Amino acid sequence: MTALLDGGHVALSPVDNVQTTVPLGPVQTRHSDGLQEAKHMGYSAFLERMGEVNDLLNAKSILSWDAKTKMPPGGADTRAKQLATLTVLARDHLVADETRRLLEQAEAETAALASDSVERTICGQVREAIEYHLRIPTALVHKRAEVGSIGQHIWAKARAESDFGAFEPVLQETIELNQEMAECIGYDEHPYDALMFRFEPGETVTSLQPLFASLREGLLPLVRAIGEQESPRVDFLERSFPVEEQLTFALKMASKLGYDTNRGRLDLTVHPFEVSFTRNDVRITTRVNDEWMPKSLFGTLHETGHALYEQFCDPAYTRTPLATDLVGLYAVGGVSFGAHESQSRLFENHVGRSREFWELNYGELQATFPEQLRGINTETFWRAVNRVEPGLIRVESDELTYDFHIMLRVEIEAALIDGSLKVSELPEAWNAKVKEYLGLEVPNDRLGVLQDVHWSSGQVGTFCNYTIGNVMAGQLFASATEDSRVRDGLATADYLPLREWMTEHVHRHGRRYTRDEILEKATGRALDPTFYIQHLTQKYSDIYEI
Repeated sequence: MTALLDGGHVALSPVDNVQTTVPLGPVQTRHSDGLQEAKHMGYSAFLERMGEVNDLLNAKSILSWDAKTKMPPGGADTRAKQLATLTVLARDHLVADETRRLLEQAEAETAALASDSVERTICGQVREAIEYHLRIPTALVHKRAEVGSIGQHIWAKARAESDFGAFEPVLQETIELNQEMAECIGYDEHPYDALMFRFEPGETVTSLQPLFASLREGLLPLVRAIGEQESPRVDFLERSFPVEEQLTFALKMASKLGYDTNRGRLDLTVHPFEVSFTRNDVRITTRVNDEWMPKSLFGTLHETGHALYEQFCDPAYTRTPLATDLVGLYAVGGVSFGAHESQSRLFENHVGRSREFWELNYGELQATFPEQLRGINTETFWRAVNRVEPGLIRVESDELTYDFHIMLRVEIEAALIDGSLKVSELPEAWNAKVKEYLGLEVPNDRLGVLQDVHWSSGQVGTFCNYTIGNVMAGQLFASATEDSRVRDGLATADYLPLREWMTEHVHRHGRRYTRDEILEKATGRALDPTFYIQHLTQKYSDIYEI
């Protein structure tokens, strides 16, 4: 069954009440962050050239969205070629002689501005991206894009049939292409570092080790203590919840959090995702189980967090490098994938799974599903949707054990890339890691090594972003709730103050600052797992009375 909700069903008026920063064009005046008046046509032509790259990447994103939501299976092969063509066109446009000529002119025209100005930041990011792409042969870019698109359809069928053997050949090719990519990019210690650079600049295999160690030390005792307690009941969540009503309620909650459906829509897919075609068209997807209601609800809230990051980027950054991942060749505004995940995990977990949220919104859910939730009070529901139970599926895992899913994937990916693990050995290695980290036996490939979409699309090196996002979410939420307006809003189901705080400190900046610069400005410190561990410890000690 295919079901979708058009953005017109539940709509919010756009709320763009943030200060706007306008990049230097042919005639601009001073704005809030100190931009200088200038009349340089070269810089304007350079920005337009970058806008064309953004246009190509947005066209690619539209075709990718269609492939994952609407396209018939027979279109897979030709769609793969279309996506590859657009990827190469965008890359070639970026590194072309004309682009480099315009960049040199723009650099000369903006040389007198402050080193951290918008203009010089843009020039620096484009320069870095060009140098990055010139290290990678065009044929490799084209091949990775084509294999990634084909792989998604092979994976979807293999996953449905729990047949790793059917997916193994394309995965082998994907790993080999990523190994070649790592050598082209270059690295100091580990080839996996080069691949992570595309998604989380600055993170390495070495830098992740103390972060993961802190999480294991802080969370494992809590997981073990909870394992000795009685679990909350969840049977009422396994009743029949009609799909359309689930989607209607989920979109209503997304709108409450700030998702502007005049510039977005919700659709169904195999693996939920968010995609933007500039801030004016930001779409989310979810998947639905009519006998397990939380899947669609929290999947939607997760993607809503991603969408808010895109919808509330500074309007002046539209079609500029500050709303374009020029290294990864994605039309995305978040400074890193981890920063993007911070928003999805914050709105899904710190807000959407909080007791306070359901004390204020459970009545509406119960009114939507009166028979299914008859006799179930708010406290029972809240405990149920926060039950800790190690599971096999990452995207359905509880908040407390989620990061163990990430750790095992990062270790496996690093081993695949350095060659210490062969693709043919992957199911056995996967199953062993799941047993080690989660204490579970994996019954089949569908629930094991085939569950994630990332490898099918050629993405290797992105899993660490989820844990980075969790840690950032804890840190950002702790700082946001120091603001009495945010606290008062959360206590009265007014989520605008929180959204505005995130827009002011995160969303509006797009890619202007690094991840740690964003954190330093918003929270006064670099990445710190303390707040995330405190959040989980307090929440689950309360739920399980330990």
